[in-house]
Amino acid sequence: MTETANKIPEAFEQYLDYYRAQVRRMHSVYCMRKILSSLNLYLQKSNSALCKISIGQVDHFLALYNENYAPATCRVNRSYLREFLKYLYRNAYIKKNLAPLVKSPPEFARSKPPKFLRPKEVEKLFSSLDFSVSKDLRTYATMHLVYYLGLRPREVSMITLDDISFRQKEIFIRSRKNYSPAHLPLPDDTIKAITAYIVGGRPKSECRTLFLQLVPPYHPVNIKNDIIHYIRECMQKNNLSATTYWLRHSYAQNLLESGASIYEIKEMMGHKTIESTRRYLSIHINLMREIILDETL
Repeated sequence: MTETANKIPEAFEQYLDYYRAQVRRMHSVYCMRKILSSLNLYLQKSNSALCKISIGQVDHFLALYNENYAPATCRVNRSYLREFLKYLYRNAYIKKNLAPLVKSPPEFARSKPPKFLRPKEVEKLFSSLDFSVSKDLRTYATMHLVYYLGLRPREVSMITLDDISFRQKEIFIRSRKNYSPAHLPLPDDTIKAITAYIVGGRPKSECRTLFLQLVPPYHPVNIKNDIIHYIRECMQKNNLSATTYWLRHSYAQNLLESGASIYEIKEMMGHKTIESTRRYLSIHINLMREIILDETL
């Protein structure tokens, strides 16, 4: 699909003026004008108004427009269109923010696996650890906190014994990326995993940090070498081409499928902004679209 007309509606021209003032690069402005001209032509042929554009139309337009472009150029074209959709939403031309819903073309989805784990993969991962080994007890507990509470490895490393209330079944996360400490509920299985580690795997130490290194003088764990490394090692042993953060992605996925709103997920994930949450939820793009489009943002 190529540009056949230079004249575009006023809303498009206003955005181009705005975009030109922001980027000040003539080539980028030219590329933006080209894609907007083609979008205008697409809407005219579809007998559709810009104010009523749907995500389905955006997908179809991009599929046509990017048909003969290289993958790298397709990514750039999608970013151009996302910026335009953001502008339309901010300026009330459209009622829904469609920008986060612009997805990669099918070939990208096929070439990269979704960044979350299926239930059977999670079950296999947890059951593969040896509970008679201190290292595995610690890894088992840390994986529980990442998968069932969505904690970042850094947050896991900073937990102290004083942050855990076994009676109330909750944990206090003092330092989060959004600077908002949080009391989170502890699932029974996670309580059991932490207890098993404290009783059978945690070195005797006066240090109040929950997770300690396994050799004297038993300093608090190192995020990369003690948490991320051993979880990744466990994944590799189970033939999973995944990272520690896939467990956190899976937590977001589970919240979404359980019916949690995007705002609830934002709070549980400890994100600063709703935009960060939208990026996480792109791991399940179809459900994300349904959730966002059915909510008033």
